[in-house]
Amino acid sequence: MSSDKLIVAGRTFNSRLIIGTGKYKDYAENAAALEASGADMVTVAVRRVNISDPQQPMLVDFIDPKKATYLPNTAGCFTGEDAVRTLRLAREAGGWDLVKLEVLSDPKHLYPDMEETMRATKMLISEGFEVMVYCSDDPVFARKLEELGCCAIMPLGAPIGSGLGIQNPVNIRLIVEQTKVPVIVDAGVGTASDAAVAMELGCDGVLMNTAIAGAKDPIRMARAMKHAVIAGREAYLAGRMPRKMYADPSSPLGGLI
Repeated sequence: MSSDKLIVAGRTFNSRLIIGTGKYKDYAENAAALEASGADMVTVAVRRVNISDPQQPMLVDFIDPKKATYLPNTAGCFTGEDAVRTLRLAREAGGWDLVKLEVLSDPKHLYPDMEETMRATKMLISEGFEVMVYCSDDPVFARKLEELGCCAIMPLGAPIGSGLGIQNPVNIRLIVEQTKVPVIVDAGVGTASDAAVAMELGCDGVLMNTAIAGAKDPIRMARAMKHAVIAGREAYLAGRMPRKMYADPSSPLGGLI
């Protein structure tokens, strides 16, 4: 797998797993989970995680931004203006221009507001940001976002934090087949088999936070997710056997005594 790397906006990553920085009991546990996961990119909720106030515990003291790529995100934003403002602050704080955009529509289900997402995408790209975009599992919107210039399309597998797994594999596969930039499932993964399913569908990566941080043993779950993403990717590249309606013996019947 050493030559099979994830490439986003010209940046190369050894791992196809991206983990978050929320819901851990502390930054030390977050750092330990990152190490166990093998991920080299972490997404950071700029509005919720301390990356600039030295008077409080800071994420950068536990996860070195020179060793792991920080991916600022706009979690908690419900308008395009809020999202753009948040990422401008992130760029000022750390010089980050590779960002994850999410503009939410309703606090209950946290589905993306696709009209606001598209509007914010245009503003961010015009300002030189490289936009990885959280979106609904709609192939039509996914194509429109790619045409706008997004460097990665990130359809949800299920509602954020739900742990329900991949609810619409047909649409995810359609998005994978039509998209030339990386497709990364973002939201809804609950356990290792969900991550493997996403990768077996042909996705280029998986982003998760609660699936690891909300586990009884986050460090062990992070390790499980590492193996699941690798296994799912290998299975996709290997090409699964065809599905058949009837049994087919493993050993040939010809030449039996």
